[in-house]
Amino acid sequence: MKSRNLTGIHRYDAPAGGWGALKATAQAVADQMRLAEAPVLLLRTNKPDGFDCPGCAWPDKAHTSTFQFCENGAKAVTWEATKKRVTPEFFAAHTVTELQTWSDHDLEDAGRLTHPLIYDAASDTYRPIEWDAAFARIGSAMASVPEPDMVEFYTSGRASNEAAFLFSLYAREFGTNNFPDCSNMCHEATSVGLPQTIGIGKGTVSLDDFDACDLIISMGHNPGTNHPRMMGTLHECARRGVPIIVFNPLRERALERFADPQNAIEMGTLGSTRIASTYYQVRVGGDAAALKGIMKALLAADRRAPGAIDHAFIAEHTNGFDAYIEDLDNTAWADIEQACGLTQADLEQVAAAYARSKAAIVTYGMGITQHARGTQNVQQIAALLLMRGNFGRPGAGICPLRGHSNVQGNRTVGITEKIDPVMFDNIEKTFGFRPPERHGHDAVDAMKAMVSGYTRVLICLGGNLAMALSDTEQCEAGMRRLELAVHMNTKLNRSHLMIGRDAIILPVLGRTESDVQATGAQSVTVEDSMSMVHASRGKLAPASEHLRSEPAIIAGMAAATLPNTRVQWHYLVEDYGRIRDLIEKVYPDFQGYNERILKPGGFRLPLPPTERIWKTKSGKAEFLPFKGLQEDPGAVESGSLKLTTLRSHDQYNTTIYGLDDRYRGVFGRRDVLFMNAADLARHGLEHGDAVDISTGLPGESHRRLRLTAIAYDIAPGSVGAYYPEANNLCPLDYQDKQSGTPSYKSIPVVIRKAA
Repeated sequence: MKSRNLTGIHRYDAPAGGWGALKATAQAVADQMRLAEAPVLLLRTNKPDGFDCPGCAWPDKAHTSTFQFCENGAKAVTWEATKKRVTPEFFAAHTVTELQTWSDHDLEDAGRLTHPLIYDAASDTYRPIEWDAAFARIGSAMASVPEPDMVEFYTSGRASNEAAFLFSLYAREFGTNNFPDCSNMCHEATSVGLPQTIGIGKGTVSLDDFDACDLIISMGHNPGTNHPRMMGTLHECARRGVPIIVFNPLRERALERFADPQNAIEMGTLGSTRIASTYYQVRVGGDAAALKGIMKALLAADRRAPGAIDHAFIAEHTNGFDAYIEDLDNTAWADIEQACGLTQADLEQVAAAYARSKAAIVTYGMGITQHARGTQNVQQIAALLLMRGNFGRPGAGICPLRGHSNVQGNRTVGITEKIDPVMFDNIEKTFGFRPPERHGHDAVDAMKAMVSGYTRVLICLGGNLAMALSDTEQCEAGMRRLELAVHMNTKLNRSHLMIGRDAIILPVLGRTESDVQATGAQSVTVEDSMSMVHASRGKLAPASEHLRSEPAIIAGMAAATLPNTRVQWHYLVEDYGRIRDLIEKVYPDFQGYNERILKPGGFRLPLPPTERIWKTKSGKAEFLPFKGLQEDPGAVESGSLKLTTLRSHDQYNTTIYGLDDRYRGVFGRRDVLFMNAADLARHGLEHGDAVDISTGLPGESHRRLRLTAIAYDIAPGSVGAYYPEANNLCPLDYQDKQSGTPSYKSIPVVIRKAA
């Protein structure tokens, strides 16, 4: 294959973190903030009496001796605390039709929204509207829908517990359980799969467990970009000699080597620490096969010399092990190797390391969950841990890596489309009304209802739903059929431009800003990915005097919508402690809520598996076999490769901070397709060729995307492209049927050289 120099494509040889991270942080500050404000603001991030980072959900230790933010956290903070403003004059100067031609980066980079806005069709612009008029317009639209289920209540994972709880009350008193939320698109497979297996849909480890573990198995995630504060934890583990075994289709720099910006020696010597002790480039869609191979090897080792499997734990605490063994015995090694792209010897090596460990943690991300059998993938990780009793002891457990900073907390306080009789009973006791006994819409079902014309109103508590969801064409068509879309956001995004009959944008306070209500400055609370609940208090002056907090906006909408409401909406917003008192009544795990959040670091919600208590129907943990080896079964076009969607390093979910993906060597562009060199050759392609990608599912070949193919160290048979640009290649129906999660991480695609 001949070499070709491509604009914006060149190798980046430095470690993750280090001086590159400090330089990028400084650039983000210079681009967005007033330099005098930035140092004080960043040093308040993730600190007692400070604010919780609006980025990822990785927890922080309660000490205050070092700064508790990372490069991408700093980008998230500066992006929100920007000096740039999007005023009514901005919208007067730019029609919606024009704004649709802007990039996603440019839309958000325009700055903070300053006024409530309503779409004016005559001028094709957003125009200012008074708050009370906006609430009245929303209340009128809600009153006009024939059925409550014709309204969707979407929630972003950045919303606080207080806002999410009020939002759930608003929807349920209105009469629906339609709660599409960002969890549906990322870790719903965890929320569905783990309760069936260990009795709770959350991880079981704490930061202290990482201090006690002697093995980490990392599957399907890229922490350097998507949960970067985790790198400090992995760095500490690696430096004390903990083996870190990585399974990932791409070579990701942060999982190879990392320089901690807080380590003076590494920074001074330009040194770094090796993170992965062993790195296995599993094929896209091959994780279940790899897991079955590890467990099959573990079983064989135990038969040769008992001790590799904890039979006493299994006998006392689990069900279904015999059927599980039978499935492993009936799975051939040749089939496992073919499905995952790894050898029997590779997987036996992992099994041997696992058998030697005394306390192991398995961490995983959306490379596990976003598959057609993502729920079952999660259950196989749980099974691997159960085989050696790696629950309920220090240094052991399962660690799903949540994305947004409160996506787990939203679910804990009621953002779920599922029927929950205990929650419904407590709502009825507390407020005097009972939520409807009907299963609501998740994200995909909500979009299908919009596309069909059934849904009339969409209310979004943050987020960028149309871009976050799969099947972008259908999402846009669905949004344009709405009678009203209401968006609560800090910044402009593309979903605001997909307008049906009416659209309203309500500007909200950010996490970094002071929230003052009738009784004074307020704190909100969030739950991190390890079930720690803690307070967050912004200190910056609001970006505009016209902003309102999310709880206040929800209360205003609810009061305008529900003339006979049983909830004292405005009273609650005067003091958020009153909201927390009610959360405690509906969810008893929050007992002593207001007192417990006064402690630095907050408090941990109960996690029964850490005490070897299993809240399953049987009262035991369940081994649930994965039949076959295909994570994404079904017919595909001949010659298809498997596409996984990726986030760049200048990105967090749908928010694109810039156009660089430093660690992967991509600068100033996003129009690339990462391909294995052998796959390029097999397809008659060269590094730098323009290619047309179409969806390799029957009847879906009309879905096309043109990108530039670049040679990259990715597993054979696997390709990668950026999210959300590649989302349209994933049809709405291509999903995990158990959890409803779209299969973003394993889309069959056909690749041809562009004409």
